[in-house]
Amino acid sequence: MATGILALQGAFAEHAAMLDRLGEPHFEIRQARDLEKPLDRLIIPGGESTVMRRLLHDLDLFDALRARIAEGMPVFGTCAGLILLAKQVDGGVPCFATMDIAVKRNAYGRQLGSFFTNDSFEGLGTLPMTFIRAPYIESVSGGAKALAVVGGKIVAARQDNQLVTAFHPELDSSTAIHEYFLKM
Repeated sequence: MATGILALQGAFAEHAAMLDRLGEPHFEIRQARDLEKPLDRLIIPGGESTVMRRLLHDLDLFDALRARIAEGMPVFGTCAGLILLAKQVDGGVPCFATMDIAVKRNAYGRQLGSFFTNDSFEGLGTLPMTFIRAPYIESVSGGAKALAVVGGKIVAARQDNQLVTAFHPELDSSTAIHEYFLKM
């Protein structure tokens, strides 16, 4: 089995490099036939969530991926991936809508609003966090639980088989969050 990385656009190559560092088998998902490969988890990278949502439908990937997530396949969404998993999206339209979170798109403004910090992530300690035109989680409900808060804003959460971060751990030196995901 392997980790599939949605490779429609965005930071998929950086996630692949992180999985290479960890020795985790992986492959890119670009079209429906890629889902025929054995897949036991999924990473949805950062990028442009509206473009990714449209491509998921145009390339006939949406229904199959949503069904697998709903059936319990572990999924890790970073930045745009967080937005695609959210049930409520301020400033956008929900996509998979499988996670009990409400998010605000582009919450930190334009590209100039990007920043780096070190902050606490529940169970993992202080970690580097790179934010690029990032969303944040306005609220968690149901089975969702906040895992990291920066500046009073929720920036990471988990619900059962789903993990999301508003920041990009694939761009930092620490492998801790990817390791956390692989153990889910």
